[in-house]
Amino acid sequence: MTIDPRRSDAFLAAVDSGSLEQAALRLNVTPSAVSQRIAALEQDLGTPLLVRARPCRPTAPGMRLLQFLRRRALLEDEFFAEQRDDPGPVRVTLAVNNDSLATWLLPVLAPVLVGEGMLVEFVLDGQGHTFALLEQGRALACVSGETAPMRGCTVEALGAMRYRMVAAPAFAARWFPGGMTREAARHAPVMVFDRKDTLQTTFLLQHFGLPEGAYPFHYVPSSDPYVQAIRLGLGYGLLPLEQCAAMLASGALVDLAPGLHVDVPLYWHAWRIQPPRLERMGTALVKGARAVLLPLAPP
Repeated sequence: MTIDPRRSDAFLAAVDSGSLEQAALRLNVTPSAVSQRIAALEQDLGTPLLVRARPCRPTAPGMRLLQFLRRRALLEDEFFAEQRDDPGPVRVTLAVNNDSLATWLLPVLAPVLVGEGMLVEFVLDGQGHTFALLEQGRALACVSGETAPMRGCTVEALGAMRYRMVAAPAFAARWFPGGMTREAARHAPVMVFDRKDTLQTTFLLQHFGLPEGAYPFHYVPSSDPYVQAIRLGLGYGLLPLEQCAAMLASGALVDLAPGLHVDVPLYWHAWRIQPPRLERMGTALVKGARAVLLPLAPP
């Protein structure tokens, strides 16, 4: 059995754009034609592939098809590139957590991306959610907190990012004059990255017995503005040591809980069968990450 490329292109366009109308614009056809092609593909494969909502999203079988189509496209690009004297660039989509991208990931990846002639698209989410992007076929590999590999994939330990609870000196003097206590933490505003961020809530519950909602908080869902908000005294929060070490050393930030920290383990997930350039990129990423991150504690 073969998959009709017009039908698979319609499916991909609908998933990528989020609507049949946008998919139609991409393919220069009518929305009705997009819908008919996807319906025909569903009939070919004998299963629903797309939830026609806003945005469109793949069903469970649709996710498996999406994984297959993404990998097939990458393998085809790599094959044809190798037949030319000048292979040209190949594009990969990686799901990564925001803090990795803001700190260690680019310095590790840049040399291999340049050397291998690769173009990259980063899809961002928390380390607890990037694995889902791989499952959904929205990425070809991911940096994740998930320890178990998906079927057909491999997983390798990268290391741990250490987080410290920090604040600007003036903020600490105002809200925590006697140190970080449970009572003081009930009133001081906390910086939370986004609604998926559980680092701060877990820290405050574990060490101070404060449940979520027992304290005021800000949402700042961007790494650099998040750091800036803490430096400006809007609130306090957990920062990776890679981001805050120099500021702690200079006195621009203070550690509110010197004896406490949070270590977030990270893992590299990739398909077991992949193009040579993607495999070499993964090998370089794992090696580079292990050189800069903390070793993971034995299980």
